[in-house]
Amino acid sequence: MFLLVLAAILWVAVHVGIAGTVVRARLVARLGEGGFRIAYSAVSLLAIYALVAAWNAADTTPLWTAGPALRWLLALLMLPAILLFVASVAGRNPTAVGQEGALAAGPRGIFRITRHPMLWSFALWAAIHVAGNGDSAAVVFFGAFLVTALLGMPSIDAKLAARRPDAWPAFRQATSILPFGAILAGRQRLALAEIGWIVPAIALVLWAALLHVHRHVFGVSAVLL
Repeated sequence: MFLLVLAAILWVAVHVGIAGTVVRARLVARLGEGGFRIAYSAVSLLAIYALVAAWNAADTTPLWTAGPALRWLLALLMLPAILLFVASVAGRNPTAVGQEGALAAGPRGIFRITRHPMLWSFALWAAIHVAGNGDSAAVVFFGAFLVTALLGMPSIDAKLAARRPDAWPAFRQATSILPFGAILAGRQRLALAEIGWIVPAIALVLWAALLHVHRHVFGVSAVLL
């Protein structure tokens, strides 16, 4: 467990302690934007390898049992998580690396609901797997992704505020981190037609496929029958 905790700290530090901070700016100044992205990708790969290896080797302690009802609820909650992810990659993502140019066009589709749909999909996925596994190793492993996703949202906001001071204020005002926050505040409207039906259809197919193959790929069924 000690190595798993260290690997989790490394993962969070790489993604929250560097991206969107003064550390990133100093590294970019030294390595250049391209050099930084190559180095950052390499370190990220090493961090995820260390995290997965430590999780597989960790001695874990059961903390709670996820019964059939909870497992089915968690499986159903994976559907909006997958929908958020698919919608975030179906078009230009203004908060994604290299796509900041889309900020000036304003939010559309899923970005009217939240400006960080991809990170919310990761946060939901991680929280669902913490609850579904119910052991100490899973809390640390999936908790690292949950913390990274949640802290990554304000981190990305800070990076975009610094890099695109021309377009960021208007985009920030018209959107929210919390899903439906800007809509409920009256700063935005829900436009489901912009999301369309293809994105939900793809998400539904992926969700059903993951339920089917979960046992074969990961060794455990997503639901208890």
